[in-house]
Amino acid sequence: MDGYLARQLLPTFLFGVGLLASLGVAIGYLSDIMNKVVEANLPLNLALEILLLKIPEFLAYSLPISLLLTTLITYGRLSKDSEIIALRSCGVSLYRLLVPTLLFSLLVTTGTFLLTELVVPSANYRATEILVTAIHEEHDFWQNQDIFYPNYENVVLPNGQSVRQLKSLFYAEKFDGKEMKSLTILQWLEKSLNQIVISDSATWNPADNTWDFYNGMIYELESDESYSEVLPFIHRQLSLPKSVFDFATQGRNPYEMNLAQAYQYAKILRMTGDDKKVRLFEVRIQQKIAFPFLCVVLAIIGTALGSAPQYISKGTSLSLSVLIVFTYYIINFLTGSLGIAGVLNPFWSAWLPNFLGLGVGIWLLRKMNG
Repeated sequence: MDGYLARQLLPTFLFGVGLLASLGVAIGYLSDIMNKVVEANLPLNLALEILLLKIPEFLAYSLPISLLLTTLITYGRLSKDSEIIALRSCGVSLYRLLVPTLLFSLLVTTGTFLLTELVVPSANYRATEILVTAIHEEHDFWQNQDIFYPNYENVVLPNGQSVRQLKSLFYAEKFDGKEMKSLTILQWLEKSLNQIVISDSATWNPADNTWDFYNGMIYELESDESYSEVLPFIHRQLSLPKSVFDFATQGRNPYEMNLAQAYQYAKILRMTGDDKKVRLFEVRIQQKIAFPFLCVVLAIIGTALGSAPQYISKGTSLSLSVLIVFTYYIINFLTGSLGIAGVLNPFWSAWLPNFLGLGVGIWLLRKMNG
């Protein structure tokens, strides 16, 4: 029985994945990339490369949807041909009929996780890199100009309370991946502005674990912020945190990072004090982990609905799939927004849609099992 159900599921699933991934690329990205070809003079060969690079992302999105559609169609056909009734009359429960589908959904979950972790981030990053390089398209997370990095330290007050206090403020006009241009650094000692550094360029020196600044001036300030000394330099090494360099080089959209990179970048962001962006990354990290398990949730829902005594046609299955997926993404968007706003914990903002879907699936299974 398990082998028979698996043979029914696999061809429909593969067809659904191919169809939905192709439609996703065509509808979701083709018109946008063609606009860039026409309006921004993006070369056709690069446009084709970007389209190919977007396939893994749409393939990942198509996997759980295809699994939902597959279970609806397969179990709907079994119900129509009275095969489920025959099996139930032999003492096979709906829960037992779910077993091969559940195992199949766990395999798809594993494949989805590997795809979104190992392939999609690098492909998305390469696609963005092409757009930034070829047509100078702006992206919020790409730190190649106007790099602004505040560095905080924790200070313990006489009453024992710990507060965050600005230690330095780093600004660079441009960054080419190795060298920063037109820099201004402000440094505080306790609550007083202590030093201002202005430099034409700077690079991170990994051998000495410090920064090399070139052609600039250092302004030393008194406690009343009057100049005490002005020091011109051609080359000067300054002990500023490497996190400034990491912040600029590792800046990517969360969907262009794997989990290790996202965790590392979130750690860097915490040093900047940008709580909203930290929450954004924490929510996206949890969503990246939660998304593959949507395959299991939709497989359970699809199996329960497809096993209903009333025959579900292929057209109805498609409509139900669209409705269920649309509902999921609305809930996911709302909980994600609440997580970014700080109303919900990042874990719950990402996993709540899955838990709700799982609850609905189990309720439907119990109802259909009678």
